Amino acid sequence: MNDLNHLAIIMDGNGRWAQRQGKERSFGHEKGAKNVVEITKYAAKIGIKFLTLYAFSTENWKRPKNEVDFLMKLLARFLKSERKTLKQENIKFDTIGDMSKFSQSLKDEIEKTKKETAHCTGMTQIIAINYGSKDEIARAVNKAITLGKAVTEEYFSALLDTADFPDVDLLIRTGGDKRLSNFLLWQSAYAELYFTNTLWPEFSPGELEAIILGYSNTARRFGSL
Repeated sequence: MNDLNHLAIIMDGNGRWAQRQGKERSFGHEKGAKNVVEITKYAAKIGIKFLTLYAFSTENWKRPKNEVDFLMKLLARFLKSERKTLKQENIKFDTIGDMSKFSQSLKDEIEKTKKETAHCTGMTQIIAINYGSKDEIARAVNKAITLGKAVTEEYFSALLDTADFPDVDLLIRTGGDKRLSNFLLWQSAYAELYFTNTLWPEFSPGELEAIILGYSNTARRFGSL
């Protein structure tokens, strides 16, 4: 059985799920946030060490302002309400992405959640917010230029937002689309990829369990025989 240390998920389909219910897109985002809690707790329970969830991309700023504003408020509410759960479940919280565009109040909530869960020794939940892999790589290149050192794969990896985390083992995308959408491109070079038509609000621990079972039976050769 393959060890599954780092699971990454592109959580797609909140808006479409809401529209199928005859609801506003915001209703789907609310339901999606609740599912984050369920999937996170399940992933921690089965021993996954790192769970990275794609919550808001650098391209998502192009969405209507009212939707972006709602997502920012939802993230703040999520952090406030879930800090207790994270601590109870021994889950450490972290983020990747460029935090500079967020309001000071949201940045404060992010830092408070990191600080209050820093002692946790179980799974690390990593939320990718204002994250884009191309942006991350460009920022790392600029760091390398500033430091003036020759770049190796190992050194460059240490300059990325994910320097403290291992590469992705399994990447799942919900919602039916079969693309990576600028998510963890460097870190997923040898990840196993799984695309499901299930919309994120309906993605269940049972489906995740089935995907992981398939992953455990996959031969991962990393370029060798």
